[in-house]
Amino acid sequence: MSIKTIILAAGQGTRMRSSKPKVLHKIADRALLHHVYDTSQQLDNNDIIIIYGHGGELVKQELNQLDANWVEQKQQLGTGHAVQQAVNFIDDDDKVLILYGDVPLLKKSSIDELLENVSSQSIGLLTVNLDNPTGYGRIVRSDGGEVQKIVEEKDASVAEKLIDEGNTGIIATLGYLLKNWLSSLQNSNAQNEFYLTDIIEMAVNEGIEVKTNQPQSQDEVLGVNDRKQLAYLERVYQLEQTEKMMEQGVSLRDPTRVDVRGTFQHLGQDVEVDINVLFEGCNSIGNNVKIGANSIVKNAVIADDVEILAHCIIEDAVIGAGCRIGPFARLRPQAELASEVHIGNFVEIKKSTVGTGSKINHLSYIGDASIGSKVNIGAGTITCNYDGVNKFKTVIEDDVFIGSDTQLIAPVTVGKGATIGAGSTITKDTPEQKLTLSRSKQTSITAWQRPKKR
Repeated sequence: MSIKTIILAAGQGTRMRSSKPKVLHKIADRALLHHVYDTSQQLDNNDIIIIYGHGGELVKQELNQLDANWVEQKQQLGTGHAVQQAVNFIDDDDKVLILYGDVPLLKKSSIDELLENVSSQSIGLLTVNLDNPTGYGRIVRSDGGEVQKIVEEKDASVAEKLIDEGNTGIIATLGYLLKNWLSSLQNSNAQNEFYLTDIIEMAVNEGIEVKTNQPQSQDEVLGVNDRKQLAYLERVYQLEQTEKMMEQGVSLRDPTRVDVRGTFQHLGQDVEVDINVLFEGCNSIGNNVKIGANSIVKNAVIADDVEILAHCIIEDAVIGAGCRIGPFARLRPQAELASEVHIGNFVEIKKSTVGTGSKINHLSYIGDASIGSKVNIGAGTITCNYDGVNKFKTVIEDDVFIGSDTQLIAPVTVGKGATIGAGSTITKDTPEQKLTLSRSKQTSITAWQRPKKR
């Protein structure tokens, strides 16, 4: 039996006060709709249908990588009307799951339990008990506890508004039952809309049992309607991620001040992370790694025993075992460090390899370069790799010493064991094991006097 997941994503979200469709607002740098899609993608034998409306072309454009059938709801006439747009994709024996593009934190475990309630004699309904159910449709049950219907708040009586069990709108049922009920929906209500929730009463009237389950936490089923709710769910999500990190053996100085906006391909043990660290993309982090405060780590591969000091930016870079980075260092894309490399404060490395045991400790830019092992690069060194049109490569072979304030005008090769004198501008290849320098003659003018204010 296949699953058809319908994700309703046509709402405008006026309370967001944004020109951007609500489902494109982000948690952990992923659109709300993307979160819902990713969760439903975990289901086996599942086809996804996305119902879009307000700003739909923008939604499709930004999320065109999603493998789904996109169906436009040209008029927003209620949730029932939205689901009606997907009937051509539904087979009679499908299990149909209805989700919402602005409810991003629903867990697969809650969906699995919901789908287990689906049969020819029953449908599944996800409900939640709330201290304050204002805004939610209420679950009306019989004296025996059976679900009878769902009443939307605007249509609820005073007594019904006192019910604390709310409707999440998340439903699962067989395809042929859903299609029959959708064709019978009416819009005779306070909103003049076709409510999906009306199918619950139809099911009861036909003797179909409504089986309910609830999520482990009400945060799973909270929707985003304004910026405050968006910020709240961001924190819920981030706390979930940091809890997973700690369960795997990571020490976090303050779990509320670490953000994960991506995934970990690998996360080692005895990792220490200070405050205000941001993980983006997909990272692989080895054992005994220390990451200092206010650092950003994005799409990085970090081996064992690496120390990243405070205020570093690591992006699309590979760091070998035992390296020491920072503080205030930046590794840009395609920076690759072998083991035991030291990169110090205000050093920037881009598209360069650095060999084992080399040191670049102060105020240097290394771009489009190949640096050998046991190289020492002094403060203020620059590989001048760009002539305004093209980029060229600098090669520094093993055991080279580069004096401070050196400019290497690429393309250029510094031979093995060479020494470059401080303050040099190197425009030609330098020989191995030799001292090379370029300096103008130093002159002192004896008759010179410092200017004075008049």
